[in-house]
Amino acid sequence: MKSCSTSTLLQALFVVVIGFGSTVVNAYQPVGTLLSATGLADPVRPVPAYGSMDDFKDGSDGTTSGQAAGNVSELRQMVQAKQLTELRVTYNGNYGAALFFYPQEMVYYVALFQDKNFWRVVKSQDNMHAETVYAQFARKSYSLAEGEIQRTQLQAQKALLERVIAVSNDRAQRLTADLSIARAQESEVSQRQQQMQAESMALQNDKSNAERRLRALQQQVKQLQDQNEAGIVQ
Repeated sequence: MKSCSTSTLLQALFVVVIGFGSTVVNAYQPVGTLLSATGLADPVRPVPAYGSMDDFKDGSDGTTSGQAAGNVSELRQMVQAKQLTELRVTYNGNYGAALFFYPQEMVYYVALFQDKNFWRVVKSQDNMHAETVYAQFARKSYSLAEGEIQRTQLQAQKALLERVIAVSNDRAQRLTADLSIARAQESEVSQRQQQMQAESMALQNDKSNAERRLRALQQQVKQLQDQNEAGIVQ
């Protein structure tokens, strides 16, 4: 009886080991194999908002219950159910990588996402493997974000240049208005100067004529005075 119980126990352990070994083999599959097997190479969508694990989408944007399959859908459901612990997150522009942990089963989920939408998800029970995949996804997000980061910087530079151009254009218009006023004033001043010169010349002529008349009168007065004094002496 004891021998039969021992045999039954060994058979049960053997079944458990085989089942666990199958799970470990799946966990150790290369990244490309897992992604290909689960069909996660879906098109991506733009623009993330940074926040907590709760911000990740639940897949309700067009994914029906009949279509829900694979690690992506599983991770979405577990995130929404708040069953996971967020261990690591990397953001690069609109892209990012995240490492989640499900403590009840000691399972790690590594996700590459864009705009909080999970794009690729790898599930593993091996900590080192999960960390390696996370590092790969983080580098991938860095590479994917380069173009968008450059575009963002160029947009900012363009906007700055447009503001500088607007300020310079306003300054140019102000200077043009000032120059127009200065030219009009200069023309008025020039005309006034010419008028003043003409008036000065006329006044100079009037002065010269007055001086000549004065000298003539003075000479006449002197002659009359001389004649008067001469008559008195005689």
